[in-house]
Amino acid sequence: MLIGQRVRLRANERDDVPDYVRWLNDPEVRCYLMLFEPLSKVKEERWLDAQLDLKDSFTFAIEALVIQEWLHIGACGLNRIDWKNSTAVFGIFIGEKNQWERGYGSEATRLLLRFAFHELNLHRVELEVFDFNTRGIRSYEKLGFHKEGIRRHAFYRDGVYHDVILMGMLRDEFSENGTPSQTKP
Repeated sequence: MLIGQRVRLRANERDDVPDYVRWLNDPEVRCYLMLFEPLSKVKEERWLDAQLDLKDSFTFAIEALVIQEWLHIGACGLNRIDWKNSTAVFGIFIGEKNQWERGYGSEATRLLLRFAFHELNLHRVELEVFDFNTRGIRSYEKLGFHKEGIRRHAFYRDGVYHDVILMGMLRDEFSENGTPSQTKP
């Protein structure tokens, strides 16, 4: 378990599946993710089982301390880890919409980046974010991610093509206190 002040990251459990199915079937949550089709409980259980065998992925449930109780609010992970080149792809979502914009996603991201850089010895963590996710872009920039490129019209949603923004962070750019390092690539 990775523990912060108001957030902790723990292993996913089978009991989490109903939360994931509810969240990922909510169009307001799903619009920021690559998912586009309804998600069944069976499909999510299969996904969870498949995660156990992966050697290039770490996924966590996000819990927030809300009124003195740990509440499951979302998930995050490092995927497609390339051990030779010390890189990974970061992903996160907060499914409990009433917990949006409270800083939980930022704290979870810092916890996972500390794990990536200081435990897994990764050199680079990257992510993709849709151009319409201004809240996410702003948060990633505050955490120290740099815009590195754009995949023009690479994402199709609701009859419109959107750009996918590529962002990345190197180990020496990471700051645990949330203030990006001044080191530039």
